[in-house]
Amino acid sequence: MLAHTLKAFTELMEHDFVSWENLSTVFIKKIVSYVTMNAVDASIQQLSLSILENMVPTSRAFFEVVRKEVTLDRLLTHLQVTNAQLQLKAMALLIALLLSATDAERREMMETLREKNIRQFIHKNIIHSSEPLGDEMAHYLYVLQSVSLNLCEHRMKMSMDPYSQEQRDLLQSLRQAAFESEGEAPAGTFSTERRRSLCAKEFRKLGFVNNSNPAEDLRRAPPGLLALDNMVYFSRNTPNAYSRFVLENSSREDKHECPFARSSIQLTLILCEILHIGEPCSETAQAFYPMFFGQDHFFEELFCICIQLVNKTWKEMRATQEDFNKVMQVVREQITRTLSLKPTSLELFKTRVNALNYSEILKLRQTERLHQEETLAVPVLELREKLKPELLELIRQQRLLHLCEGTLFRKISSRRRQDKLWYCRLSPNHKVLHYGDMEEGVQSPPIESLPEKIPVADMKMLLVGKECPHTKEKSSGKQNKDVLELAFSIVHDVEEYCLNFIAPTRYEFCLWTDGLNVLLGKEMTSERTQTDLDVLLSMELKLRLLDLENISIPDEPPPIPKPPSNLNFCYDFSHSEQ
Repeated sequence: MLAHTLKAFTELMEHDFVSWENLSTVFIKKIVSYVTMNAVDASIQQLSLSILENMVPTSRAFFEVVRKEVTLDRLLTHLQVTNAQLQLKAMALLIALLLSATDAERREMMETLREKNIRQFIHKNIIHSSEPLGDEMAHYLYVLQSVSLNLCEHRMKMSMDPYSQEQRDLLQSLRQAAFESEGEAPAGTFSTERRRSLCAKEFRKLGFVNNSNPAEDLRRAPPGLLALDNMVYFSRNTPNAYSRFVLENSSREDKHECPFARSSIQLTLILCEILHIGEPCSETAQAFYPMFFGQDHFFEELFCICIQLVNKTWKEMRATQEDFNKVMQVVREQITRTLSLKPTSLELFKTRVNALNYSEILKLRQTERLHQEETLAVPVLELREKLKPELLELIRQQRLLHLCEGTLFRKISSRRRQDKLWYCRLSPNHKVLHYGDMEEGVQSPPIESLPEKIPVADMKMLLVGKECPHTKEKSSGKQNKDVLELAFSIVHDVEEYCLNFIAPTRYEFCLWTDGLNVLLGKEMTSERTQTDLDVLLSMELKLRLLDLENISIPDEPPPIPKPPSNLNFCYDFSHSEQ
């Protein structure tokens, strides 16, 4: 009975007739008690966690009550159960608490999670579970990764203060760790000028541009002090690799040495850009790196692998100081290509990124360039134009088939990702859109089970993004850019009613908007149409040009010869018959 009561309460609150802010602290504590007690049915705990997740972002007072009453230890207990739905609701509340916390509170919570080895638990028992990872859990793992990486933002945006003794000591520790084998001269052995000159020489060997005042190199933010933190971490945790990097390059000729400090500063900036550090969390994204959850000091360890990759690539390219930007572009490409393979551990990332050496990058670039050059020849461009109409028709048919299969959509409010689901599909004769509410786990429901319908003939127009009524309604709050990119609406009937959609992914958004435009007799306008057309054209062209491999195609067709002076060479059949 209690489970049904909580379910009914949740359903009523989702209609937004009553604000969550109107609920009392006594009510919250009652709900909290269902979460914290052990002898409570799992369905009640799931609903209670869901209610608390809704309350947390509503007000600061609610956040503080929930954070105080539901300890992280209790949440982690729910996270470590085998019940997937209870696990999901516990993760949802944890994410809601993290997003509503101040920077200091968030940092404290993340430190507690680190002490409890929660990342390793997620890596082993959730990511690599025998059960497939759902969209909701993938989103929460993405947010947890994003929140954790964004803890670096403070140091990334902070320039070095040359008057800070702590920061100067960190800088000096880099020099001492690299050149301690040469021995530290006792105080008074050298004059102040001589000691300053020796320090400047050693900072130059470390790869600082301003060797007399290396703090100047770290004034640029980003990457700011994050670059210094990474260098110090590398020197302290992998001292052999650090000494080898610095000493190996300081013994080379000046023009061929790889500057450690300059490379570290630029590499830190590249990693921040690739990992989107400092950017707000998306409400819909699900892209996370599995290897992030297998390592406590992920960003620092990733830096340690990649800075050694810089040195390796520098040697492979036989680079000089003038080639610095070229080397860093290659390193960025190596990292990006390897991350796109979603390695499950840092060890696997290290193996793959080192296998993708400079010669492999050149081969990949050459293949891509040759493919581009092939497709830019004038006769090939003319052939492309002739093939386009047929292939566009193929894409239209594919879009309509996708609409006939249907898609499961989520109802997303301004408050959070909702669990409410509904399904929409096109009838096989392309004349009616059928839709209706749906339960989780239902795959491809039959058209008969979808009670609502819209005749295609009654569809007036398609709206996308900011034009949609369900995005305008929320314009008073902070509208998430990602939701805007996934929103579309169908205007139908004489009174111009709207059926509003939030696509689960950008891919689904493209397929549905294209399909609806086809039904309305309009052009397909999504970026996916162009991508699919390019792929199909590329395949078709390769098949047609297969016999012309290694044969240069002239830009102009061969000239047509002049007509002969007479046609006497023609055979006269009448004479032969006689």
